[in-house]
Amino acid sequence: MTPPRRAPLSQALARHLGLALVATLLVIAVIVYAALYLVTQGRLPGGFELTASVNNTMPLALAALARAIVALTRGLDLSIGGIIDLSNALAALYLGTNAASMIVASALILLAGAGLGLINGALVAYGRLQPILVTLATLAIFQGLAIRVLPQPGGAVPESYTALLVNTGAPYALIYVLALMLLWTVLRRSQAGIALLAIGNDEAAAAANGIDPVATKLVAYTLSGLIAAGAGLFLAASATAGDATTGNGYTLTSIVAVVLGGVSLFGGRGSGIGAILGAFVTTMIVNILFFAHIDPLYQSFYEGAFLVIAVVLAEGIGRLVRRRRVQT
Repeated sequence: MTPPRRAPLSQALARHLGLALVATLLVIAVIVYAALYLVTQGRLPGGFELTASVNNTMPLALAALARAIVALTRGLDLSIGGIIDLSNALAALYLGTNAASMIVASALILLAGAGLGLINGALVAYGRLQPILVTLATLAIFQGLAIRVLPQPGGAVPESYTALLVNTGAPYALIYVLALMLLWTVLRRSQAGIALLAIGNDEAAAAANGIDPVATKLVAYTLSGLIAAGAGLFLAASATAGDATTGNGYTLTSIVAVVLGGVSLFGGRGSGIGAILGAFVTTMIVNILFFAHIDPLYQSFYEGAFLVIAVVLAEGIGRLVRRRRVQT
């Protein structure tokens, strides 16, 4: 007797459980935020609040995507905050004032981020060193370089550059969010994307099937550095100036976003889209705590508590779904 076939919707939900959970969390977080805003401000949030939330989330969304790509290989890139610091500092000093100089400077900063990521990848892949140790060391190095470039907050980002990346008049940055999701979709279906997940699941089995783990790790860390540099550019555009220490907070918050997005830190499971949505959930949590009048001294406590609850619930639901898959 052949076993009953599962419904297509059930199959799709099982395959994309992490994505479904973070999307649900985002909807709940937005509803709670809107309700608190209505109670405290007497109206629902409008275009200005939407624009501010999207613009504030962009650096974190990029940092989360960068971290997710490495996490899929069963790696950990702690240097993301340092790359953000350095790219932020360089942008504040060297963007210039005309379109040509801004384009050239942005391209060089992105290439520099990719190069720093490549260094991480080479140390991990060729040196066979633990990713956490390598990237913790390079985090300190990159942060030191950032402070050397910009010892104190300053510099300037042209208004036209800010308008292009984080226009305060409307949530145009959502276009970049959609572009990131599209780029992830293309990457996921490419040979490189398949290789990322394969070595994260079982590096030895992936190598036996013709996938080069060394080349895959180099690609992962290089992409991570490139995207982290992009986060630094968005951060500079938002602040209209540079600060060689502002990237520090993204080292940990990007981990929160990745975990909320359903990306396994043990590799082989997750989605870049989930990490991006996780960044928006993280921003909504901060907004909720603010409008709930939580003392800023205790915000980290509540953020951590929410993360633990979300992870436990997600893992419990995931186990339940996987158990039902086995039974059916």
